[in-house]
This record gives sequence, structure tokens and C-alpha cells, in this order.
Amino acid sequence: MNYLGHLSKNDPLYGYLRYEILPQIGVNGISPDFRVYMIQASNHVYLYEDRRSQTRLIGKFFGGILDRSPQAAFRCMEREFNNLNHLRGIGFTGCPHYIPRPLSHNAGLNYVLVEEFCYGSPLNDFILKAIWEGAREALFQKLTALAYFLATMHNRTATGDRVDFNRDCSYFDRIMDQLKNWGHIGWDEAQEFYQLKDRWREKGFMWEDNQVLVHGDVTPTNILFGNGLWVIAIDLERMKLADRVFDAGRVAGEIKHFFMQYTGDKWLAEPFIGHFLWEYAGHFPDRDRTFASITRRVPFHLGLTLLRIARNSWITGKYRRQLLDEARGTLR
Repeated sequence: MNYLGHLSKNDPLYGYLRYEILPQIGVNGISPDFRVYMIQASNHVYLYEDRRSQTRLIGKFFGGILDRSPQAAFRCMEREFNNLNHLRGIGFTGCPHYIPRPLSHNAGLNYVLVEEFCYGSPLNDFILKAIWEGAREALFQKLTALAYFLATMHNRTATGDRVDFNRDCSYFDRIMDQLKNWGHIGWDEAQEFYQLKDRWREKGFMWEDNQVLVHGDVTPTNILFGNGLWVIAIDLERMKLADRVFDAGRVAGEIKHFFMQYTGDKWLAEPFIGHFLWEYAGHFPDRDRTFASITRRVPFHLGLTLLRIARNSWITGKYRRQLLDEARGTLR
């Protein structure tokens, strides 16, 4: 986080936090003094810490994003607010599975969503400690907790409707368009990826499961851990109905990416990926059958995750090539 200073009492947000938000959490009768910290995220996200009461709040602004219209900003704000409330409404309000409490949202203040601040250590901390400090057991334990959280979320929200794999293929196409448009991949190579995607579309097992609500953006910074099995999921803007392996494949792809980037050895990720998928399958009546089913489908979403990561501007050309090659090999 980057410290930015104090929130001015003349800022309209100050009055909103003081009179609309703080009373909801039992903080009354004070003149707050908010320190402001910027949190790295795809939207404009800030931590507001009241120096007097020690209260912490998260403000996520959906306005002011390049190429995002006011109408789109409103929809994004409403969607995440409703997603948080929905998951809390089906029981994600205490140990071991928790979703932050949304406190309010306001389109008139740059489409801000205010939610409670949650303490926890992000998944990327455990991955990096496993890589740099040999803390493998701690990562295994947290992947067990994450598998439990995701399996619970997916099973509680399962529908009677079959997966529409065409939606995943459309998302694949959007990722490829971005890679092409930003000059990261040539036309011939893109055509090969499109052909690989079409082969996956023809596999019957990609359509076999029922839709569930997926987090939609299970990156290592969006999963926080407390003690034991305690898991807190944040950033639910992209939650949607999809195949459960959309989330499982994202987790697997992120783990592989971290080990590729920091060790240069993709195989070091395999024990952790296998452990996570086995633990996830353990929350179903037939563990072996579930494991076989999800491991057939995960490679598509793992490869897609690597392509998604390859879009980032901070990726070096050499490492981007490694990601593209690994994605191609996984999709084959």
C-alpha cells in the first residue's frame, strides 16, 4: 500500500464516511481523521484508516476507468455490491468462510463501494515463502483451506443448468484479441491457439457439469487467509455462473505462473496444483470420480490463465514467450 496523506474534511467523501458509514459499525460522536492508502488493483481502491477510532474501511471506485462509461461504472458497482450481499446471504459470514460486509455504495461519489476492511495474509505471500524460504507445508495447508472454500461456494450455488462452454471460448477469443492488438502475438500463432480452442470445444466433457457461481478472479491477491481454515475472498466484481473449474483452473494457472517466474522450473508447481485439486475433489461423495472429471477440464482454464497473465505490460518479452509456449503445450 502507498500512503497518500489525510482525507480532507472538505472532500464530499469525508462527510459520507463520517455520517453514513461509521455509524453502521458503531462509531459515533467523533470527528474522524482518515489516513488514506492506495491499494494496487484494477480499479481505484483505497484504504481509509481513522486515526482516532482505528477503524479501517475500503473504498473501491468504479468510475474514472479508461474506456468505462458512467453506465458501465454503475453496473460494475451494483454487481459487486449485490454479489457480496448474495454470498453473505447464503452463509459466508463467519469462520471458516468469509465475505467482506458491504456497507454502502454511492454513484454520486465516483461510483464508490465501501466495505469493511478484513485482515489476512494473501495467497501470494504463502507461494513466495514456499519458493524463497522452503515453507512448503504452510502453502499446502492454505491450498487445503482454499479448496474447501471454493468447493463450498460452488456446491451451495450449483444450478440445474449445464455449462455453456461457448462462453469460455468467447472469453478465450477476447484474450487472444488483446494479445494480438497489443503486439504480443502474431497472426499465425494466434490461429494455432484458435484451433486448439476449437478442439477443446469438441470435447463432450467440457459441457458435462452444471453451472455454479464462480468467484471469477481467483488471483493470489484476492484470497486472504487467517488461522487454520479461515479464508476471506475479496473482489467479487467478476462473479458469474460458469463451470466450477473456471476457478480451479485459475488457481492452478496462478501457482504455475509464480513458480515459472521465480524459479524457472514449472515442475516445482505440480505438487501444489495436484494437492489443491485433490483437496477440492475431497468435498464430493466420490472423490476419485470428481478428481478425474475436474482434471480433464482444468488444462483448458490453466492454459487460458497463462494467456491472460501474458497480456500484462509488466511482463518481459522473454517471460511472455515462456508463458505463451507453456499455454500452448497445456492446451495441446
